[in-house]
Amino acid sequence: QVQFVESGGGLVQPGGSLRLSCAASGSVFSIYAASWYRQAPGKQRELVAAITRSGYTHYIDSVKGRFTISRDNAKNTVYLQMNSLKPEDTAVYYCNAGFTTTLFNDSWGQGTQVTVSS
Repeated sequence: QVQFVESGGGLVQPGGSLRLSCAASGSVFSIYAASWYRQAPGKQRELVAAITRSGYTHYIDSVKGRFTISRDNAKNTVYLQMNSLKPEDTAVYYCNAGFTTTLFNDSWGQGTQVTVSS
């Protein structure tokens, strides 16, 4: 079974930055595209950013220009650099394989909490 392990979250002030990491078991990210999702309290999980194996990226409008998704295929790891953070970015962030679609819907990790607050 595929496993995803997210890390790098924390408490940050508005305008601050965080870098999230996602490690996958096996060679998942060397084979498939990857996506970051987030779920805020009381809301559904939503796609945040996605990246293909070749590096083509997609972002939701609310994070364009502030977040950057990247990957290291050799390390089987995907990253999300988050700059100019806003309180509305507060959520638990998850990763999965697939480009804007979830390939392993039964294999969500624990996620990493991002809290943006002064």
